Amino acid sequence: MIMNPLKSIVARYQGYILTNIQKSKYGKKLREIKNSHKGERCFVVANGPSLTSDDLEKIYQNNEYSFGMNRIYKMFDETNWRPSFYVCEDINIFNESIDEINNIPSKLKFIPLNLHFYNNIDIDGAYYFKANYDRNKDYPHSFSTEIDVQMDSRGTVTFTCINIAAYMGFKDIYLVGVDHNYHITINESGETIVDDNAKDYFCDDYDNDIKDIVSHDMGQNTRAYRDAKAACDSLGINVFNATRGGKLEVFVRKNLDEVFKEIEDSKK
Repeated sequence: MIMNPLKSIVARYQGYILTNIQKSKYGKKLREIKNSHKGERCFVVANGPSLTSDDLEKIYQNNEYSFGMNRIYKMFDETNWRPSFYVCEDINIFNESIDEINNIPSKLKFIPLNLHFYNNIDIDGAYYFKANYDRNKDYPHSFSTEIDVQMDSRGTVTFTCINIAAYMGFKDIYLVGVDHNYHITINESGETIVDDNAKDYFCDDYDNDIKDIVSHDMGQNTRAYRDAKAACDSLGINVFNATRGGKLEVFVRKNLDEVFKEIEDSKK
């Protein structure tokens, strides 16, 4: 089968840009935000069942920087909070939620350039990055200090958020809503575990329209978080797990109420 000449030219162009993204307008745009928040604090808001609108309201009231991800917009009816930055790299979510994602009023949105090129995912004002899905071409320990070149996809968008936050220069990164537990999981031994008492997300209709049943690979996710911690430790960046409960024990735990109190006291 002969490829349409125009499509062939476009495909070669896209392949070249992905290979040399740091030389393109996409790489230049990403470099503009490097260390743009040097020494500051942020929250990475995941979508686990422990996430509450009350906690998001506290982030809003304290005017804190925050990252949101995937279908966080399903919480918007319950809070004034909106994420400063938004990240998504899941084609299934884009396919079902493109309008909702475009309507999220975040200052910056980070989207894989791969999906923009090959799946026609077009997000207004996006900061497009090269997502590396080939685990044989990972960066050492898989945490990028040059997101204008690539970021490795490790099966959890929270890892990507931490990577972007570090690149932007944030000194203290607080994780909330990272329960690290799902109804169906794969553990580090490769065994499939079904926990009928576990909830996947903060709302029951989070992914009802996505047909594929996902078995979350917690071994892969845990290894990703370990790599993120090791990299951040070496860079002098503090990553704290301020999730209420959950099963993630890679990062130092912080009590979220105490974190909010410290923030409020520091602003008096």
